[in-house]
Amino acid sequence: MLKQHRKPSMFVRRTIENNEKAGIRPNKTYQSFVAAAGGHRELNFIKKDVRNYITREVRNVSELQDEKEFEKYLLRMKEKNQNFFFKLELEDDQSIKLAFWEDARSRATCEYFGDVISFDTTYNTNTYNMVFGSFIGVNQHSQSTLLGCALMKNEDIQSFKWLFECWLCCMGGNAPKGILTVQCALMQRAIEACMPTTIHRWCIWHIMKKIPSKLNDYKRHLKIEHDMSHVVWNSHTKELFDRNWNDFLIKYGFVDNKELSELYEDRDIWIPIYLNHHF
Repeated sequence: MLKQHRKPSMFVRRTIENNEKAGIRPNKTYQSFVAAAGGHRELNFIKKDVRNYITREVRNVSELQDEKEFEKYLLRMKEKNQNFFFKLELEDDQSIKLAFWEDARSRATCEYFGDVISFDTTYNTNTYNMVFGSFIGVNQHSQSTLLGCALMKNEDIQSFKWLFECWLCCMGGNAPKGILTVQCALMQRAIEACMPTTIHRWCIWHIMKKIPSKLNDYKRHLKIEHDMSHVVWNSHTKELFDRNWNDFLIKYGFVDNKELSELYEDRDIWIPIYLNHHF
């Protein structure tokens, strides 16, 4: 049962393919092989091999077909409701490079709750290796509300520009007052180009979350994290923040720390006191 010896026969592979097309679950398919063979020991493969074959062979072969079905689905949604919005950017081989869509409810919601939005690309679709992006707003009940979705093959500046332009087109050209994103220079440049009047903020939670991994080599890293958090959140004027930050660097010998120096250079895009006067 070593991996290199577990090779399903041609008959087994064809049966897996037919069952997958018929919508039969991999677990049921495997149990049928067990029953036919008279027990697990009589098979030269395991349940995981069935699942791996489906992922590696059956679904990958039909990937282009899936993309065509996805486009057909978007078209059907558009036929049902003319306020459904979508746009696709295709590669030379007609595979999907970029996709954006937003349903009628999200478009209506954006008119009320599109003042400040967040854009997140921290999700990845494993099957097709595409990044999933989401535009999120907050409603009157302080609940997150979806304002648009996207799939991206590459996270480059041209892809971000295409995506933001699509979202603005969907919104009638009305840019939000503020947008919140992760710390990404390419995203920042695309926002500056497409939405020059929008106040762009980096998500402070993501920035502070990465600090421990950068300071674990220091013996006093817990104390360092605590003091840095205090400087960031409890400096009530810009002058006080500058003074506290410099004291913090001197105290722990971080004056020449490149990462902290870069964060300080970009302080107007993530430090609360530099952004509190904006909506």
